[in-house]
Amino acid sequence: MDVTAIINSLNDAQREAVSAPARSMLVLAGAGSGKTRVLVHRIAWLIKIEQISPHNILAVTFTNKAAKEMRGRVEDLLNISARSMWIGTFHGLAHRLLRQHNKEAKLPDTFQVIDSDDQLRLIKRLMKAMSIDDTRWPPKQVVWFINAQKDEGIRAGHIQESGDLYQQKMLEIYRAYEDLCARSGLVDFAELLLRAHETLRDNAELLEFYRSRFKHVHVDEFQDTNTVQYAWLRLLTEGQDNLFVVGDDDQSIYGWRGAKIENMFNFQKHYPNHLLIRLEQNYRSTGNILKASNALIACNEGRMGKELRTDSGDGDLISLYTAFNEQDEAYFVVERIRKWVAEGNLRSDVAILYRSNAQSRQFEEKLMATGTPYRVYGGLRFFDRMEIKNALAYLFLMMHKGNDSAFERIINTPTRGVGAKTLDDIRQLARERQISLWQAMLELMKAGHFTPRAENALKGFIQLINSLGEQASELELYEQVKNAIEKSGLIEFHKKEKGEKGEVRVENLEELVNAARQFDYDEDNEENFSELDLFLAHAALESGDAQADDFEDCVQLMTLHSAKGLEFPIVFMVGLEEGLFPSQQSVDDIGRLEEERRLCYVGMTRAMKLLYISYAESRRLYGKENYPRPSRFLKEIPAEQLQEIRVRANVSKPVSSPKAPKRTIVGTSGRYKLGQHVRHEKFGEGVVLQVDGDGAQERVQINFATAGMKWLMLSYAKLEIL
Repeated sequence: MDVTAIINSLNDAQREAVSAPARSMLVLAGAGSGKTRVLVHRIAWLIKIEQISPHNILAVTFTNKAAKEMRGRVEDLLNISARSMWIGTFHGLAHRLLRQHNKEAKLPDTFQVIDSDDQLRLIKRLMKAMSIDDTRWPPKQVVWFINAQKDEGIRAGHIQESGDLYQQKMLEIYRAYEDLCARSGLVDFAELLLRAHETLRDNAELLEFYRSRFKHVHVDEFQDTNTVQYAWLRLLTEGQDNLFVVGDDDQSIYGWRGAKIENMFNFQKHYPNHLLIRLEQNYRSTGNILKASNALIACNEGRMGKELRTDSGDGDLISLYTAFNEQDEAYFVVERIRKWVAEGNLRSDVAILYRSNAQSRQFEEKLMATGTPYRVYGGLRFFDRMEIKNALAYLFLMMHKGNDSAFERIINTPTRGVGAKTLDDIRQLARERQISLWQAMLELMKAGHFTPRAENALKGFIQLINSLGEQASELELYEQVKNAIEKSGLIEFHKKEKGEKGEVRVENLEELVNAARQFDYDEDNEENFSELDLFLAHAALESGDAQADDFEDCVQLMTLHSAKGLEFPIVFMVGLEEGLFPSQQSVDDIGRLEEERRLCYVGMTRAMKLLYISYAESRRLYGKENYPRPSRFLKEIPAEQLQEIRVRANVSKPVSSPKAPKRTIVGTSGRYKLGQHVRHEKFGEGVVLQVDGDGAQERVQINFATAGMKWLMLSYAKLEIL
């Protein structure tokens, strides 16, 4: 491959970034500007043109999906294997480092990664043992506190005692949690990053080894890094001047989960010899969408500054729809989608983006009513499903008896007669002796502590786990998984569940066997782990990935945060109202308000061809009727990029509004008007609020004086107009 083959498909700014002399570099990559393309081609340039060994390259991103795509594109471009390169997520690479150097990390060689569900379960058990009221100190809040401290690089021992009762209680639990994880050899996601940083920081020889190995360090989505991730990167590259980061301060939308937009600006201070390159050529959206997005984001102060542009023409104006209420908004969106599909387009071309998950219900109802397939993006992933986590727990425990989280999950799943008193006794001895639950169980068994019934149940459990472990060495990976699922009784357990749910769970367990069969095992892995250990680590890391599963042709509903990194030919951005978007919590905080504006910018730049923006004059949300003002973001979009549309829909403004006009509802028989009084044989007198549908499917919503709100099919209701 020659120089031309690597750079001939790039624009001038991309080419400059890819072919620049080795030095620290900040590539400010606007939405749709080809940032991944630049990263991949930069790696290819270093290997092919600069003759850098793949062994000397590190590339890190945030999701398993993105890492897999990057690795695949490097291999396709160079026609070589990327196995000798470290390309992965922050969590994945931290896990790899800790596995190779568990002694330096002060971890047992059998340490296990626990996901967020296991972490929450561990905290609940710990708080119960500490007699802490979980109604006053919610376990989820404790998890948030602990992870937030770790993201900042703060151990429990770093926090000074204060008179603050909340901090004192959180600190007490944090200390106990650290002790429990240390005894059990458990590592949560936040711990992976913090422990990897500490291991390098506290082992000079090890740090020097990795500094000399990774001569070129690349980071994708740099604006999403938190404190400890950036500290980890600085450790690896200090004095090397070899950190190549790609990011966009205008797309920093994860401050609520620890991301530090300040890292973008600190990079320029910490690497004063850096080269700054702006990627402003957009390959996704039309000119009008980009002009509107540029104007909106320009209202934020302290930006690094860039202006997106395109050669594809201005395209259609952005459509702004003012809905009477949330039902009208949903009806309008769904009708436009139906029209789009009727013109021969795909449903999966369409995304409905909203600020709050609570907004999705109206759209789901309307989509279901019209028979339009849809999916809420970001549902439970495969490895997050309960039956899968149970099966994996059997595999964990048969390999690592000290895994308390796995023990807790499956000791009585399926039920085998192990009661609460038996479990509490095991936990108490484990705490007193600071040993694993498995070891505590064995010691109590040896002492004859349990009732005959409990002892028999535990003997069966012990024999099951031991036999699974003994048989594993003679079986292929997928056979080990299949054997554990079958011998554990999980298949029969879920077959007994009523209806479709049980069938789905069984199908998922069968799919887990397929996942093991298809697992890409690296026979040359440097760590020399067993195939099952690598598969279990893969499953744990995948369960923490925020990306949704692939799906069939259907409309896609998602929060604006979930839309980051995606693109769609047609986007509906709904609910642009003060208090909803921007959120009520952000309106008085300039920092949070600017992040909300960046979120709006992200939403707008997801659209490729058509962008619809809507807001409602009245909205019932969280059980309360509101009459919000239009979002301030609408005023920040130039009028020349907008076209206002107000169609007559099948849904009317509620009669409770003083501005509600008397009008016949379009699409109906014309007999019913907003505010009209009617009588029903069973429900009595009421007032017409809305009418929906046509022909035989026409229905009316009525607020009855005694029976309350009802939807009735007009073809059957036999209403009398008063």
